[in-house]
Amino acid sequence: MTKQPTATPEFDAPRALALAADTLDIEAAAVLGLKANLGQSFAQVVALMLSVTGRVVVMGMGKSGHIGRKITATLASTGTPAMFVHPAEASHGDLGMIQRVDVVLAISNSGESEELNAILPLIKRLGAPLVAMTGKAESTLARYADFFLNSGVEKEACPLNLAPTASTTAQLALGDALAVALLDARGFKAEDFARSHPGGALGRKLLTLVSDVMRSGEQVPSVGLQAGFSEVMREMSNKGLGATAVVDDLCQVQGIFTDGDLRRLIEKGVDLRACTAQQVMHPKPSTVAHDALAVDAAELMEQRCITSVLVLDAQGKLCGALNSNDLMRAKVI
Repeated sequence: MTKQPTATPEFDAPRALALAADTLDIEAAAVLGLKANLGQSFAQVVALMLSVTGRVVVMGMGKSGHIGRKITATLASTGTPAMFVHPAEASHGDLGMIQRVDVVLAISNSGESEELNAILPLIKRLGAPLVAMTGKAESTLARYADFFLNSGVEKEACPLNLAPTASTTAQLALGDALAVALLDARGFKAEDFARSHPGGALGRKLLTLVSDVMRSGEQVPSVGLQAGFSEVMREMSNKGLGATAVVDDLCQVQGIFTDGDLRRLIEKGVDLRACTAQQVMHPKPSTVAHDALAVDAAELMEQRCITSVLVLDAQGKLCGALNSNDLMRAKVI
Protein backbone atom coordinates (compact mmCIF):
# COMPACT_ATOMS: atom_id res chain seq x y z
CA MET A 1 0.00 0.00 0.00
CA THR A 2 1.43 3.35 -1.04
CA LYS A 3 1.97 5.78 1.78
CA GLN A 4 0.18 9.06 1.24
CA PRO A 5 2.29 12.22 1.56
CA THR A 6 1.70 14.27 4.68
CA ALA A 7 -0.16 17.47 3.99
CA THR A 8 1.86 20.62 4.50
CA PRO A 9 0.12 23.29 6.61
CA GLU A 10 -0.59 26.49 4.77
CA PHE A 11 2.15 29.03 5.45
CA ASP A 12 0.99 32.03 7.46
CA ALA A 13 3.38 34.86 6.63
CA PRO A 14 1.93 37.44 9.05
CA ARG A 15 2.17 34.94 11.91
CA ALA A 16 5.78 34.16 11.02
CA LEU A 17 6.67 37.84 11.06
CA ALA A 18 4.85 38.37 14.35
CA LEU A 19 6.67 35.43 15.97
CA ALA A 20 10.00 36.72 14.66
CA ALA A 21 9.32 40.14 16.16
CA ASP A 22 8.25 38.57 19.46
CA THR A 23 11.43 36.48 19.51
CA LEU A 24 13.61 39.56 19.11
CA ASP A 25 11.67 41.42 21.79
CA ILE A 26 11.91 38.52 24.25
CA GLU A 27 15.61 37.95 23.66
CA ALA A 28 16.40 41.67 23.84
CA ALA A 29 14.55 41.85 27.16
CA ALA A 30 16.45 38.80 28.39
CA VAL A 31 19.80 40.43 27.64
CA LEU A 32 18.81 43.74 29.21
CA GLY A 33 17.55 41.88 32.27
CA LEU A 34 21.06 40.61 32.93
CA LYS A 35 22.15 44.10 33.97
CA ALA A 36 20.19 43.79 37.19
CA ASN A 37 22.07 40.58 38.00
CA LEU A 38 25.52 42.09 37.63
CA GLY A 39 27.20 42.71 40.94
CA GLN A 40 30.13 41.87 43.13
CA SER A 41 30.19 38.26 41.97
CA PHE A 42 30.78 39.33 38.37
CA ALA A 43 33.69 41.56 39.41
CA GLN A 44 35.09 38.71 41.51
CA VAL A 45 34.96 36.34 38.55
CA VAL A 46 36.78 38.86 36.34
CA ALA A 47 39.48 39.28 39.01
CA LEU A 48 39.75 35.49 39.34
CA MET A 49 40.17 34.95 35.60
CA LEU A 50 42.73 37.74 35.46
CA SER A 51 44.85 36.15 38.16
CA VAL A 52 44.64 32.52 37.04
CA THR A 53 47.97 31.09 35.88
CA GLY A 54 46.34 28.32 33.87
CA ARG A 55 43.37 28.55 31.55
CA VAL A 56 39.67 29.21 31.71
CA VAL A 57 38.11 25.80 31.11
CA VAL A 58 34.58 26.20 29.75
CA MET A 59 32.07 23.34 30.04
CA GLY A 60 28.46 22.86 28.97
CA MET A 61 26.07 20.29 27.50
CA GLY A 62 23.77 20.62 24.50
CA LYS A 63 22.95 24.18 23.50
CA SER A 64 24.87 25.49 26.51
CA GLY A 65 27.86 23.59 25.14
CA HIS A 66 27.56 25.35 21.80
CA ILE A 67 27.46 28.69 23.60
CA GLY A 68 30.40 27.57 25.72
CA ARG A 69 32.50 26.91 22.63
CA LYS A 70 31.78 30.40 21.35
CA ILE A 71 32.65 31.95 24.73
CA THR A 72 35.88 29.93 24.73
CA ALA A 73 36.82 31.26 21.30
CA THR A 74 36.03 34.85 22.30
CA LEU A 75 38.10 34.62 25.48
CA ALA A 76 41.04 33.06 23.67
CA SER A 77 41.02 35.67 20.91
CA THR A 78 40.92 38.56 23.37
CA GLY A 79 43.87 37.62 25.57
CA THR A 80 42.42 35.10 28.06
CA PRO A 81 43.78 31.56 27.52
CA ALA A 82 40.76 29.26 27.35
CA MET A 83 39.67 25.81 26.19
CA PHE A 84 36.40 23.90 26.00
CA VAL A 85 36.00 20.48 27.65
CA HIS A 86 32.87 18.45 26.95
CA PRO A 87 31.37 17.23 30.25
CA ALA A 88 30.52 13.78 28.90
CA GLU A 89 34.03 13.32 27.55
CA ALA A 90 35.45 14.58 30.84
CA SER A 91 33.96 11.51 32.53
CA HIS A 92 35.95 9.33 30.15
CA GLY A 93 39.41 10.78 30.54
CA ASP A 94 39.23 14.40 29.42
CA LEU A 95 38.98 15.55 33.02
CA GLY A 96 42.76 15.17 33.02
CA MET A 97 42.90 18.32 30.89
CA ILE A 98 41.83 20.38 33.90
CA GLN A 99 44.54 21.40 36.34
CA ARG A 100 44.49 23.02 39.75
CA VAL A 101 45.85 26.23 38.21
CA ASP A 102 42.81 26.52 35.92
CA VAL A 103 39.40 28.04 36.57
CA VAL A 104 36.29 26.19 35.39
CA LEU A 105 33.32 28.06 33.88
CA ALA A 106 30.38 25.63 33.88
CA ILE A 107 27.30 26.66 31.87
CA SER A 108 23.81 25.22 32.34
CA ASN A 109 20.51 27.08 32.27
CA SER A 110 18.83 24.62 34.64
CA GLY A 111 21.96 23.88 36.64
CA GLU A 112 20.89 20.24 36.65
CA SER A 113 22.69 18.82 33.62
CA GLU A 114 23.37 15.21 34.57
CA GLU A 115 26.69 14.88 32.73
CA LEU A 116 28.00 18.16 34.13
CA ASN A 117 26.86 17.62 37.71
CA ALA A 118 28.44 14.15 37.76
CA ILE A 119 31.92 15.65 37.57
CA LEU A 120 31.39 18.61 39.92
CA PRO A 121 32.70 16.72 43.01
CA LEU A 122 35.82 15.77 41.05
CA ILE A 123 36.44 19.37 40.00
CA LYS A 124 36.05 20.50 43.61
CA ARG A 125 38.43 17.76 44.77
CA LEU A 126 40.94 18.86 42.16
CA GLY A 127 40.96 22.34 43.69
CA ALA A 128 40.23 24.36 40.54
CA PRO A 129 37.89 27.30 41.26
CA LEU A 130 34.40 26.70 39.84
CA VAL A 131 32.25 29.44 38.32
CA ALA A 132 28.63 28.59 37.55
CA MET A 133 26.72 30.39 34.82
CA THR A 134 23.14 29.28 35.36
CA GLY A 135 19.62 30.62 35.56
CA LYS A 136 18.78 28.75 38.77
CA ALA A 137 20.36 30.05 41.98
CA GLU A 138 19.21 26.98 43.95
CA SER A 139 20.43 24.43 41.42
CA THR A 140 23.03 21.75 42.08
CA LEU A 141 25.54 23.58 39.89
CA ALA A 142 25.07 26.88 41.72
CA ARG A 143 25.42 25.21 45.12
CA TYR A 144 28.69 23.53 44.16
CA ALA A 145 30.19 26.66 42.62
CA ASP A 146 32.60 29.06 44.26
CA PHE A 147 31.09 31.90 42.20
CA PHE A 148 27.63 32.25 40.65
CA LEU A 149 26.78 34.25 37.52
CA ASN A 150 23.02 34.57 37.12
CA SER A 151 21.98 34.10 33.49
CA GLY A 152 18.30 33.57 34.30
CA VAL A 153 15.53 34.69 31.93
CA GLU A 154 11.80 35.03 32.50
CA LYS A 155 10.84 32.87 29.53
CA GLU A 156 12.15 31.35 26.34
CA ALA A 157 11.32 32.90 22.99
CA CYS A 158 10.06 29.52 21.83
CA PRO A 159 6.20 29.62 21.74
CA LEU A 160 6.23 26.34 23.69
CA ASN A 161 8.68 27.83 26.22
CA LEU A 162 10.84 24.75 25.70
CA ALA A 163 13.60 25.25 23.13
CA PRO A 164 16.64 27.10 24.55
CA THR A 165 16.42 30.50 22.87
CA ALA A 166 16.36 33.48 25.22
CA SER A 167 18.40 31.53 27.78
CA THR A 168 21.22 30.78 25.33
CA THR A 169 21.16 34.37 24.08
CA ALA A 170 21.59 35.52 27.69
CA GLN A 171 24.48 33.09 28.22
CA LEU A 172 26.18 34.34 25.09
CA ALA A 173 25.78 37.98 26.10
CA LEU A 174 27.06 37.31 29.61
CA GLY A 175 30.08 35.51 28.16
CA ASP A 176 30.77 38.50 25.93
CA ALA A 177 30.48 40.79 28.95
CA LEU A 178 33.13 38.69 30.70
CA ALA A 179 35.44 38.78 27.69
CA VAL A 180 35.11 42.55 27.27
CA ALA A 181 35.75 43.22 30.96
CA LEU A 182 38.79 40.96 30.86
CA LEU A 183 40.32 42.42 27.70
CA ASP A 184 39.94 45.93 29.12
CA ALA A 185 41.50 44.92 32.44
CA ARG A 186 44.42 43.31 30.59
CA GLY A 187 45.04 46.44 28.53
CA PHE A 188 44.36 44.39 25.42
CA LYS A 189 44.88 46.52 22.29
CA ALA A 190 43.94 46.30 18.64
CA GLU A 191 47.49 45.14 17.86
CA ASP A 192 47.08 42.25 20.30
CA PHE A 193 43.80 41.29 18.66
CA ALA A 194 45.44 41.37 15.25
CA ARG A 195 48.17 38.96 16.36
CA SER A 196 45.56 36.32 17.07
CA HIS A 197 43.72 37.10 13.80
CA PRO A 198 46.51 37.21 11.19
CA GLY A 199 44.17 35.98 8.47
CA GLY A 200 41.48 38.57 9.09
CA ALA A 201 41.08 42.07 7.71
CA LEU A 202 42.22 43.68 10.96
CA GLY A 203 45.22 41.38 11.15
CA ARG A 204 46.30 42.33 7.66
CA LYS A 205 45.96 46.02 8.45
CA LEU A 206 47.82 45.93 11.76
CA LEU A 207 50.47 43.30 10.98
CA THR A 208 51.35 43.82 7.32
CA LEU A 209 54.45 45.95 6.86
CA VAL A 210 55.45 47.90 3.79
CA SER A 211 58.38 45.49 3.34
CA ASP A 212 55.91 42.59 3.11
CA VAL A 213 54.13 43.95 0.03
CA MET A 214 56.55 46.38 -1.66
CA ARG A 215 58.39 45.82 -4.92
CA SER A 216 62.09 45.34 -4.34
CA GLY A 217 65.36 44.62 -6.13
CA GLU A 218 65.14 44.72 -9.93
CA GLN A 219 61.41 45.51 -9.70
CA VAL A 220 62.12 49.01 -8.37
CA PRO A 221 62.35 51.65 -11.12
CA SER A 222 65.22 54.08 -10.59
CA VAL A 223 67.55 56.23 -12.69
CA GLY A 224 70.46 58.53 -11.94
CA LEU A 225 70.24 62.30 -11.91
CA GLN A 226 71.92 62.66 -15.32
CA ALA A 227 69.97 59.91 -17.06
CA GLY A 228 68.59 60.97 -20.43
CA PHE A 229 64.88 61.20 -21.02
CA SER A 230 64.82 58.07 -23.18
CA GLU A 231 66.38 56.09 -20.31
CA VAL A 232 63.77 57.49 -17.93
CA MET A 233 60.97 56.34 -20.22
CA ARG A 234 62.49 52.87 -20.71
CA GLU A 235 62.76 52.40 -16.95
CA MET A 236 59.16 53.43 -16.42
CA SER A 237 57.93 51.13 -19.20
CA ASN A 238 60.00 48.13 -18.12
CA LYS A 239 59.05 48.28 -14.47
CA GLY A 240 55.35 49.03 -15.01
CA LEU A 241 54.90 51.27 -11.97
CA GLY A 242 53.96 54.41 -13.87
CA ALA A 243 56.86 56.23 -12.22
CA THR A 244 60.57 56.05 -11.55
CA ALA A 245 62.73 57.21 -8.67
CA VAL A 246 65.61 59.55 -9.37
CA VAL A 247 68.59 58.82 -7.10
CA ASP A 248 72.11 60.15 -6.54
CA ASP A 249 75.31 58.09 -6.44
CA LEU A 250 74.56 57.00 -2.84
CA CYS A 251 71.09 55.73 -3.79
CA GLN A 252 69.47 58.58 -1.90
CA VAL A 253 66.15 59.60 -3.43
CA GLN A 254 66.29 63.05 -4.97
CA GLY A 255 63.03 63.00 -6.86
CA ILE A 256 60.41 61.06 -8.80
CA PHE A 257 59.06 61.24 -12.33
CA THR A 258 55.55 59.96 -13.04
CA ASP A 259 53.12 59.53 -15.90
CA GLY A 260 51.36 62.64 -14.61
CA ASP A 261 54.60 64.66 -14.82
CA LEU A 262 55.02 63.48 -18.40
CA ARG A 263 51.54 64.67 -19.40
CA ARG A 264 52.06 68.05 -17.77
CA LEU A 265 55.40 68.59 -19.55
CA ILE A 266 53.90 67.64 -22.92
CA GLU A 267 51.05 70.12 -22.36
CA LYS A 268 53.67 72.82 -21.71
CA GLY A 269 55.46 71.98 -24.97
CA VAL A 270 58.79 71.14 -23.31
CA ASP A 271 61.40 69.52 -25.59
CA LEU A 272 61.82 66.36 -23.55
CA ARG A 273 64.49 64.80 -25.76
CA ALA A 274 67.12 67.16 -24.40
CA CYS A 275 66.12 66.85 -20.73
CA THR A 276 67.81 64.86 -17.98
CA ALA A 277 66.04 63.11 -15.14
CA GLN A 278 67.12 65.87 -12.75
CA GLN A 279 65.48 68.48 -14.94
CA VAL A 280 62.11 66.81 -15.23
CA MET A 281 61.80 65.12 -11.82
CA HIS A 282 59.49 66.18 -9.02
CA PRO A 283 61.81 66.87 -6.04
CA LYS A 284 61.18 65.73 -2.47
CA PRO A 285 58.66 62.99 -3.29
CA SER A 286 56.53 61.18 -0.74
CA THR A 287 58.34 58.26 0.87
CA VAL A 288 57.67 55.66 3.57
CA ALA A 289 59.97 53.57 5.72
CA HIS A 290 60.27 49.88 4.88
CA ASP A 291 59.20 48.93 8.41
CA ALA A 292 56.08 51.14 8.42
CA LEU A 293 52.63 49.56 8.40
CA ALA A 294 51.25 49.05 4.93
CA VAL A 295 47.99 50.63 6.05
CA ASP A 296 49.91 53.82 6.92
CA ALA A 297 51.35 53.87 3.42
CA ALA A 298 47.81 53.53 2.04
CA GLU A 299 46.66 56.45 4.19
CA LEU A 300 49.57 58.60 2.97
CA MET A 301 48.74 57.84 -0.65
CA GLU A 302 45.09 58.70 -0.06
CA GLN A 303 45.89 61.97 1.72
CA ARG A 304 48.24 63.14 -1.03
CA CYS A 305 46.12 61.80 -3.90
CA ILE A 306 48.95 59.69 -5.31
CA THR A 307 48.97 56.08 -6.51
CA SER A 308 52.56 55.12 -5.72
CA VAL A 309 55.19 55.82 -3.10
CA LEU A 310 58.91 55.15 -2.74
CA VAL A 311 60.25 53.07 0.14
CA LEU A 312 63.42 53.85 2.11
CA ASP A 313 65.55 51.58 4.28
CA ALA A 314 66.93 52.41 7.73
CA GLN A 315 69.76 54.42 6.14
CA GLY A 316 67.35 56.48 4.05
CA LYS A 317 68.28 54.75 0.79
CA LEU A 318 65.82 53.59 -1.86
CA CYS A 319 64.93 49.95 -1.24
CA GLY A 320 61.46 49.54 -2.71
CA ALA A 321 58.35 50.95 -4.31
CA LEU A 322 54.67 50.51 -3.62
CA ASN A 323 51.46 51.37 -5.44
CA SER A 324 47.78 51.01 -4.72
CA ASN A 325 47.51 47.80 -6.74
CA ASP A 326 50.10 46.16 -4.49
CA LEU A 327 48.05 47.14 -1.44
CA MET A 328 44.83 45.82 -2.97
CA ARG A 329 46.43 42.49 -3.86
CA ALA A 330 47.56 42.17 -0.24
CA LYS A 331 43.97 43.07 0.86
CA VAL A 332 45.27 45.95 2.97
CA ILE A 333 42.79 48.25 1.21
